[in-house]
Amino acid sequence: MFNLSRYFSTVSFILVVLAAGLLGPLYQKLALQQLQSLAERRNVEMVQIFENSLHGPLAALLTDSVGRDARSLQATEDLARLSESALALMQDTSVFQVKVYNRLGDVIFSTDSRQIGQSRFDSPGFKAAIKGGVSSDLLRRGRLNVGEKGRTPADVLASFIPIRSNDQAVAGVFELHQNVTPFIDELERDLWWMTAGVVLTFAALYVMQFLVVRRAQGILEDQEGRLKAARDTLELQVEARTEELKRTNSQLESEIAERRQAQSKLNYLAYHDPLTGLANRRCFIERLEESLRETARRGERLAVLFIDLDQFKQVNDSLGHGIGDELLVSVATRLSDHVRLIDMLARLGGDEFICLMEGVQRTEDVEVLAQEILAAFEQPFRLGDTELFLTASVGISLFPGDGDSVLALMRNADSAMYRAKFSGRGNYHFYTPDMTRAVQERVQIENLLRRALDHGEFRVHLQPQVDTQSGELVGAEALVRWQCPELGEVMPTRFIPVAEDSGLIVGLGTWVLRETCRQFMHWRESGFDLPKVSVNLSVRQLERPEFIDTLERILDETGMDPHCLKLELTESVVMAVGDSFSLLDRLRSLGISLALDDFGTGYSSLSYLKMLPIQQLKIDRSFVEGIGRNSGDEAIIRTIMELARSLEFEVVAEGVETAEQAGFLAELGCQQLQGHLHGKAVAPAEFRARWAARA
Repeated sequence: MFNLSRYFSTVSFILVVLAAGLLGPLYQKLALQQLQSLAERRNVEMVQIFENSLHGPLAALLTDSVGRDARSLQATEDLARLSESALALMQDTSVFQVKVYNRLGDVIFSTDSRQIGQSRFDSPGFKAAIKGGVSSDLLRRGRLNVGEKGRTPADVLASFIPIRSNDQAVAGVFELHQNVTPFIDELERDLWWMTAGVVLTFAALYVMQFLVVRRAQGILEDQEGRLKAARDTLELQVEARTEELKRTNSQLESEIAERRQAQSKLNYLAYHDPLTGLANRRCFIERLEESLRETARRGERLAVLFIDLDQFKQVNDSLGHGIGDELLVSVATRLSDHVRLIDMLARLGGDEFICLMEGVQRTEDVEVLAQEILAAFEQPFRLGDTELFLTASVGISLFPGDGDSVLALMRNADSAMYRAKFSGRGNYHFYTPDMTRAVQERVQIENLLRRALDHGEFRVHLQPQVDTQSGELVGAEALVRWQCPELGEVMPTRFIPVAEDSGLIVGLGTWVLRETCRQFMHWRESGFDLPKVSVNLSVRQLERPEFIDTLERILDETGMDPHCLKLELTESVVMAVGDSFSLLDRLRSLGISLALDDFGTGYSSLSYLKMLPIQQLKIDRSFVEGIGRNSGDEAIIRTIMELARSLEFEVVAEGVETAEQAGFLAELGCQQLQGHLHGKAVAPAEFRARWAARA
C-alpha cells in the first residue's frame, strides 16, 4: 500500500528546503534591486551637483577633447583645478571616483589622472548612457581606493549617466563609483535572520501536519483491504470479456487504421507545401473564403499580408537551388516560431509567403504583425557553414476596405508588396487604390526600358562643377536622360528605381559609363579640356563580380585616363556591398577618384568613413536648400565641413541655386559648387558651347 506518512515526510522536507532556499535569494534580489535603485538615484543627484557646480569647465572640456590623444588630455591646464573642485564636492559622500567621457568614449577627466585618455567606447554602460539612458552595475567585492593604504575590497555601484547640452542632446557621459559596502553588510545580516525565521516556521508546520497524516494513513489501510477484494473479482470478469472482443475486432481495426493513414497522407499532400510543411495556396484560399464569410457576418475586419523575400533569386543563382530550398525551410520555421499574431501562414510558391490575420480591431494591430515579420529577418540564417542575411517586403490589404473577395485581397496585397519593395526593401506597405495604377505604370515602364537601350533612347547630359572662389570649371557630373516615344521625356525618379529593381540598371549603368568616357575623350581630342567627369554607380553594378573587368575594358576602349574619372557612391551603396573596402581599394589602385554622394542623408558611420578610400564628400541638396532659412541645415553643413577638414576630404555642394547659398558655402571653405546657379544638366553640345566660350 502507498505509505502516506513516508511520502509526506519526504515531500514536506523537500518543500521546506526549497521554500527556505528560494525565499532567501528572492529577498536578497529584491533588496539588492531596491538598494541599486536608491544608489543609482544618489549618483544621478550627484551628477546634477557636478553639472550645476562645474558646468562651464565641463562644457569646455567636452568641446576641446574631440580628436585629442591621452597625453594631450592629461596636459590640459584646468584639469588640476577641476579635479580639486570635484574632490571637494565628493568629500563626506559615498562617491569615491568620478570619470567623464566624451561622445567618442574617451576618458577626458577622472579623479584618478592615470585613467585619462583611456577608451570605453565598447562598454555596455557607456553605450546605454550615450543613447540617453542611465546604466548601473553592482560590482560585488570590487576594489576601493583608500589612498595611502592601497586598495581594499568593497561593494561598489558604478553608474553611467548622460551629460546633456542645452538642447538636451547627449554631450558626454559621467561614470560615478559609489561605496555601498555598509548597506550590503546590513542586507546580508537581515537575510540570515529572515532565513532562520522561515526555517523555524516551516518546521513547526511540518510537525503539526505530520501528526494529521499519520492518522489518515490508518484509515486508508482499512479501506484498502475492502477495495482489493472487489477489484480482484472485477478484473477476472474484464479479462475474459477482453479476450473475446480482441479476437472479433482485431481484423477490423487493422483495416480501419490502414484507410485512415492513407486518407491522412492524401489530405496532407493536398493542403500542404511538401518543402516547408506550411499550408499551400489551395489551403490558404479555402481558409480565406471561410474567414471572409464569418468576418462579414460578424461585421469585423481581417488582413492579408503578402510576404516576398528580397533578392532571393540571387541566392539561387549564386549558391544553388539546394541552398535556396534550405533557406526557404529556415524562413518558414522562423516565421512560424517567432511571429505571434499570424492566424494562418502559407507558402504560395517560390519565395512568396502569405499570412492571414483575423479579428482585426485596429490598423495598428496589423502594423505590429508586419513589424514582427520584418523583425524575424534581422538575424542571419545559418545553413551549415553559410551565413545569409535576408530581408523581406510585406504588402497588406484589409477586408472589407481593399476588396471583398479572395482574388481581390490577394492581388491588392501583392500590389502593396511591390510598393514596399519600391520603397527600399525590408519594408511593409498598406494597399491604396492608386497602387493598381502604379503597378500598371511600373510594368509599362519596365517593358519600355528593356527596348530603350537597343533603340538608342537614352542620352547623357552633364552638369558643371565649378571652383567656389574662381568660378572656373573643375568638372561635370554625367546624368542620364530618357526620351521615350510613347511617354515623352521620362524623369529619372520614375525610371531609375524600376531599372534598379528589375536589374536593368546594370546594362544602363555600363552604357552611361562608356558613353561618358567616350564623350570626354572626344572633347579632349577636339581641344575642349574638361578637367574631370563624375559618374554615379548603382549597388547592382558593384555587386557584379565582373564590374572591375568591365570598367577596365571601357577605359581601354575609350583611352580614358583613370585619373580624370570620378565615381560617385551613396552611403547606402557602400554599406550594402559585401567587402566594399576591398572593392573601393581596387578602384583607387586604378587611379579613379571616389566621392560619397548625398552625404548626411543616410546612417553615416564615422568608423567606416575614416577607413573608406574616398577623396570627396557631396553635401546633399536638401541641406543646401535650407541656407538662410533653416538654422538646423546650416549647422549640419558646418559639421560636415569640419568633419571633411579633419579627414582631409574635398567638399562639393549640390543644388546651389542662389548667390546667398554660394557665399555661405564659400565662407565655410567648400571647394566646389554644383547647381542651377552655375548651370543645369544639358546635352554635351550645349555644355561645350557654354563653357568653351568662358575658357
